[in-house]
Amino acid sequence: MPTFAEKVRGLAARTERNSAWRQRDCFNLIPSESTPSLLVKMCEIADPAGRYAEHRTMKGYEVYFYQGTDFIRDVEVEAQRELEAYFGCSDVELRPISGQMANEVVFKGLVKFLNRGRAEGQLSRRLRLVFNNELIYGGHLSAQPMGALFNYVEEDPATGKERVVNLPVLKDNPYKPDTARLAALLEAHKPELIVFGKSMFLYKEPVRFVADIVKDWKNRPVLMFDMAHVLGLYGAFQAPFDEGADLVTGSTHKTFFGTQRGLVAGNFPKGSPLRPLWTEIKGRAFPGSTSNHHLGTLLGLLMASYEMTAFKEPFQKQVRANARALAKALHAQGIPVEGDAADGYTETHQVIIRVKAFGPGMDIAKRLEDNNILTNYQALPDDATFLESSGIRLGVQEMTRFGMVEKDFDRLAGLMSDVIIRDQAAGAEVARYRKGFLTMGFTLPPAEALPIAARILAAAVPDPSYAALFADNLRRAAGA
Repeated sequence: MPTFAEKVRGLAARTERNSAWRQRDCFNLIPSESTPSLLVKMCEIADPAGRYAEHRTMKGYEVYFYQGTDFIRDVEVEAQRELEAYFGCSDVELRPISGQMANEVVFKGLVKFLNRGRAEGQLSRRLRLVFNNELIYGGHLSAQPMGALFNYVEEDPATGKERVVNLPVLKDNPYKPDTARLAALLEAHKPELIVFGKSMFLYKEPVRFVADIVKDWKNRPVLMFDMAHVLGLYGAFQAPFDEGADLVTGSTHKTFFGTQRGLVAGNFPKGSPLRPLWTEIKGRAFPGSTSNHHLGTLLGLLMASYEMTAFKEPFQKQVRANARALAKALHAQGIPVEGDAADGYTETHQVIIRVKAFGPGMDIAKRLEDNNILTNYQALPDDATFLESSGIRLGVQEMTRFGMVEKDFDRLAGLMSDVIIRDQAAGAEVARYRKGFLTMGFTLPPAEALPIAARILAAAVPDPSYAALFADNLRRAAGA
């Protein structure tokens, strides 16, 4: 049996190998992931990582139930202000620790809101009808009855299935909405909630179109946009609050700069008839869904928000340009690309390729991984199940942050075609090519970030003898 010290060294060695492989040898093209900056990572492991800061509004005051929380209280308030400015909205709730939890918090809060006036003894009800995007057409799992919507929408007694209607898509391009059919469905069904947003996401959602239709309804639906994948593209890709949305949810670690958390943003100014809904959402965040809301990642999120505020426009512009460049380059290599060529195949960070002619999506994704290219196999709209996926989902957000621009994707597309079409080994060449993209941008440069990171790390433990060792080892490791 290995000793404790041997176990520690063994796990540390495995961790180092995995990090070195993913950060120095691989091109990460998974659209739902992002490497946080060094400063964000250091914030994640600072003292708040082990602490609690439960709080709720009581009699008009925000009451905290633990001591020693002044710092993290101020961090949470500042992060809310940063993100309210980013979205241009009235409120942000930061206690959900994932995008899925953020959606569930909204569903719980909306059910409470809809039951607020029921008579004494009357049973509470669920949502009568919800519109969302169908899973096989890219709809996010968390907005499905099998996901976070579970238990919050009524069942149709005739079918035994949840009362959910899918947003229609165009027959000749299933990645775009069919607004003519959508208008008719809205009038026919009168939903209480409409959930926009996808996980396979190429084009804009019809938020303004829907908002214009329902704005004069006596009981209009709540319009919610799950922006998990495109949160870091807010404004450049789509600005739902400007288009009439009431709520934006999402995870903060895909196109946004990290950390792994969730949020709910609301646009309910004082006097809005939906203002009480925000009160219910806050109550479902705590105590309804969280206790400890992961304070280390909350601190890291504030640092990431600084970065996003500072570099939003150039980052967003480059991400969208890079996605179109990758799509065009893959098409030129003979790999079928989903979407419309006239639109550059995509308006987001994502590129969807069809690989069925070369093998099952799951097998192609594994072949790419074996050659240091990390992707995500994906069922396309004409696939029967996810286990028979004929597509691969790609995202350029992480490699954009590591310095890639449009021309750099030509060579990467060529290496991908070697693997996908010709089944050639390209792992060594991929690793060599990655060495040209190791310095993260859209944050402080290394010379400025490293001393700050060393101080945060040194302060993370009480023993002062660690401070010099941490600082010295961090500098030497960075130069390795």
